[in-house]
Amino acid sequence: MTSQNNLNRRGFLGLAGAAALTPYFFTANAKGQSPQIAGFDQTDTDYDPLQEWRPYTDRKLRVGLVGYGFCKFSAEFGFQNHPNVEIVAVSDLFPDRCAELAKRVECEKTYPSLEEMVKDDTIEAIFCATDAPSHAKHAALCLEHGKHVCHAVPVFYGDPDDGEMLLETVKKNPGLKYAMFETSTFHDDVYAMEKIYRAGGFGKIIYSEGEYNHTKEPGQPSYPSYKDWRKNGTPLWYPTHATAYYVGVTHKRFTDVSARGIMPMDNPNPTPNGSGNVFIGEVALLNTEEGGLSRMMCTSSYGVYLEAGRVRGEIGGFDATFQPIENAYVGTGDGRNIVKSLGDSIKKPALPPGVDAGGHGGSHGYLCCDFVDAILKDQDTRVGIIDALNMTIPGYYAHLSATRDGETIKLPVYEL
Repeated sequence: MTSQNNLNRRGFLGLAGAAALTPYFFTANAKGQSPQIAGFDQTDTDYDPLQEWRPYTDRKLRVGLVGYGFCKFSAEFGFQNHPNVEIVAVSDLFPDRCAELAKRVECEKTYPSLEEMVKDDTIEAIFCATDAPSHAKHAALCLEHGKHVCHAVPVFYGDPDDGEMLLETVKKNPGLKYAMFETSTFHDDVYAMEKIYRAGGFGKIIYSEGEYNHTKEPGQPSYPSYKDWRKNGTPLWYPTHATAYYVGVTHKRFTDVSARGIMPMDNPNPTPNGSGNVFIGEVALLNTEEGGLSRMMCTSSYGVYLEAGRVRGEIGGFDATFQPIENAYVGTGDGRNIVKSLGDSIKKPALPPGVDAGGHGGSHGYLCCDFVDAILKDQDTRVGIIDALNMTIPGYYAHLSATRDGETIKLPVYEL
């Protein structure tokens, strides 16, 4: 993977030390460890070299990794390279994948399933990179066995009862850390926007957008998945790369949604998939608890691969989709003064030696470090259970709205 020290540095608002945010066009992993999947490119990432990573403990968190399917995700976030982590066990349902994962992260202990792994009392925390429909169930299982847990997105897939079950499990285990690894939250722009929003540099968000456009070449088959879950869902059941461009910035929620689905252009009567879906893309309009409006979308239409978005507020807005991040903020004099006062604090800190920023906009290593720090420093994770649910639930009801000719549907309120 690309070394953090070799990244191209640029300035933000004339301040040195940042790399330009780049759209995620590329599909190659630098070491060839992952399939050619859009979003896995090792993109330059914006960080402040003055925010040097410093060792704060000699303790090594004992971590288990589960899931080494098509995306090979459990080895892509850098746990095996973190100076405060020891990988003590790995698991995958398929023996060949389990063996490959063990070799990749240099771990000798393997388990044939997560259900067996959670019984291992030497494991303190588990990263679940399993199939999306199992995320909530698997995370809850880890918590019930006294393990801190993080998992890939989304928090549930097609069944909001799974999400509510996990919420109750988190509530029953307040001493354990939970995180959903939504990559957009550590994109350079979302990270900066969250800092600016917290400081008042936008005021209230009047309008926001999030776009997840996962293009495939014409004729390219669908990515394989365990029990074909990818083939049998709906576009906005996988919404978090888009919805993070509001929830990840504000840590607030959407209140209601109205959505439309896009039918295949070449087939007016498509065969429904396993979940009854016929849409190839979905676009949602959502009201926010601030009183603003958001547009969130997920399509596989042809064009630039995007995990992108933007916000427009009362005194400032931010859009780094196709321009250098130092030009992304536009605001009033008051807004510009706030951003100027923040200086380099809107940039991500440096990562530990050996931990690369990784794919999905240079987010992988940061999500790993965020989870490890939350446990060892006893602090909140970047995407806790409430944000995870607020990023995921709008997509479920957006699809329902699309099947009802755009009916407006109220969204549930989640609380700890």
